[in-house]
Amino acid sequence: MKRWIAALACIALSSCGSAQDAAAPSTEMATLSPAGGAAGKSETGVKVALPQIAYSYRYGFDVPSGAIAKVQDAHVALCDRLGIVRCRVVEMQRSSADEGGARGSLKLQVDAGIARAFGGALAKAVEGAGGGLSDSSTTSEDLSKQIVDTEARLRSKEALTGRLMQLLQTRNGSVAELVEAERKVAEVQEEIDAARSWLAEMRGRVSMSAIDIDYDGGAGGSFVQPIREAFGDIGGLIGTSIGALILFVAGAIPWALLIAAIVWAIRRIVRRRRARAVPAPAPVAE
Repeated sequence: MKRWIAALACIALSSCGSAQDAAAPSTEMATLSPAGGAAGKSETGVKVALPQIAYSYRYGFDVPSGAIAKVQDAHVALCDRLGIVRCRVVEMQRSSADEGGARGSLKLQVDAGIARAFGGALAKAVEGAGGGLSDSSTTSEDLSKQIVDTEARLRSKEALTGRLMQLLQTRNGSVAELVEAERKVAEVQEEIDAARSWLAEMRGRVSMSAIDIDYDGGAGGSFVQPIREAFGDIGGLIGTSIGALILFVAGAIPWALLIAAIVWAIRRIVRRRRARAVPAPAPVAE
């Protein structure tokens, strides 16, 4: 029994020490590569830390409204030629309006090593359809520390699971203690699965860059579009004026009825007073 208690105390100390391991990433950075695997080496053979950067790119293209579908399909074809391992279509949308305007969007995941060159290929496809690049942006996020900390916690939890399994195999302890050890193993295993999932997601963001593309179909109707917008504004102005007139009439009717009733009452009173003021006619002599 004393040996069981001492073992549990050792496990508790090791789990507390996992937080200290996670708080010291400088010693772990030497074992991480850009893909989250093997470490890089310098010319002297010493392991060096390589940054884990997740890049995201956004492009906005002005495209003739009738060519959005063609350009979007060309971009998807560029992605398909790279293969699903190096490029994946995440989401694609396309819409058109009755007045001739059209819009579209495309979300891709591209191998980080070729993501910038792929952006140039996207621009060339748009230029070939008579459009052009309107705006673009690039964002980056350094995930190095998060990846290193997660790996440290993962190793600590795996070591803790190993110790608990050894205790269960020896069967030294009461039934309650064995049940508690099994429960602890299940909890730690859940934490290990969550850490592995989070680690895989971060490594995926590093290895595959996100590319968001927006298509604006207003470029093809630059002459007609202002005229249509002007007519639309006139219709809206007329509708607003009629609506204001209806509200005015609806609000004025009760007051008009009230004023008419007051005028009618005043006239009635005046007529009665005039009728009383007129003298009676004198009798005619016989």
